[in-house]
Amino acid sequence: MKKNINFIDLFSGCGGLSEGFYEQGFTGIAHVEWESPMVNTLRNRLVKKWGYTESKANASVIKFDIQKTNELLNGNWSEDTIKLYSKDNSSVVIEKGIDGLVGNAKVDVIIGGPPCQAYSIAGRAQDPNSMKDDYRNYLFESFVKVVNHYNPKLFVFENVPGILSANPGGKPVINRIYKAFEDIGYEIRKPNEMKKSIYSAADFGVPQDRNRVIIFGVKKNGDIKLEDLYTELSKLKSNGPRKTVKDAIGEMPKFIPLEAPYKCGRKNISHEVIGENNYSLNEARYLNKRDISIYKEWVDNNMNNLPTQKKLEYYANKVGKKTNHNKYRSLNWDKPSPTIVSHLYKDGHMFIHPDSSQARSITIREAAILQSFPNDFIFLGSNAYCYKMIGNAVPVLFAKKIAEAIENILERDEI
Repeated sequence: MKKNINFIDLFSGCGGLSEGFYEQGFTGIAHVEWESPMVNTLRNRLVKKWGYTESKANASVIKFDIQKTNELLNGNWSEDTIKLYSKDNSSVVIEKGIDGLVGNAKVDVIIGGPPCQAYSIAGRAQDPNSMKDDYRNYLFESFVKVVNHYNPKLFVFENVPGILSANPGGKPVINRIYKAFEDIGYEIRKPNEMKKSIYSAADFGVPQDRNRVIIFGVKKNGDIKLEDLYTELSKLKSNGPRKTVKDAIGEMPKFIPLEAPYKCGRKNISHEVIGENNYSLNEARYLNKRDISIYKEWVDNNMNNLPTQKKLEYYANKVGKKTNHNKYRSLNWDKPSPTIVSHLYKDGHMFIHPDSSQARSITIREAAILQSFPNDFIFLGSNAYCYKMIGNAVPVLFAKKIAEAIENILERDEI
């Protein structure tokens, strides 16, 4: 008989990690996120897909600043906290915190990953102080507090590989994380072994070469052996060829540039769809004539293969500005997509569609498909926020494989 396994999701975003765990049959008790579009998106998903009532979804998905961890866990919010968050949350959470949702249940697994921008190599390269003063470097401390409070059988901490080299305050953050979990009685891989914990989502059937560190944690001297979780996850890697961009979005509707862009209400239109478009959030974003020309030229001439300096010169010649970072990249039909990133909310220059006749960047729905979100998953918010939440999410299929590995271990050992 399949066991009921309960989980709490921290830094849940729009719910990519949760979605994979729900698909594997786990039961979500609470999800914590502080940005409204993500909160609304996850609540809507719980109602439309997973059978929650609106009141239960509104209670389960908590809009809150996780740094106020004690109030989050125990309720009894301060007046200042109530002013900020009361209209977005249920009275149960305000009065009793996550404890009020957990009740007499046992929290089996805690999942999540603090925002990765402070750890990413790209983010550090573009910040004058290399993100050393960014508060997000220390959000793992709130994750540790929640684990300590509920004492789960195990946890999953997901993040970018850059977390292994981040050094805020002159001390490697991975060393801080190791010590913090050790102090509350949990074992994770030692810092010098953590490179073995880097996985690509593409190895698990996701059409995207997205590398992430998966930190499993188990109780010291407990029934679950840490390395068994990693062994089980590695067993779930796909045996066949990696799924490509063409596999994922090759049959999506085409959008062709218009000779004369126009305005529809407040929206600027630069492309028209060819044939039927039965996908939600599947519209070409507006591009000016210059960018349309650049995108077409870039793909037609396979300019991804140019040396970096040539790419920088190309940008300077076309735009009239200098940059130290390449600004353009097209996807390759015959390979997985590169990592879908939240920067898509600003522009799509690094995600140019591989069909030069379309001369555009990928749509919201195409980005979601490359993140392995189901087509019935609805994202709520502005187009910019939709791109942002998709780029920040854990690929659903990868999350499901992580959940499957955990389930196999828990059921095998009847823990």
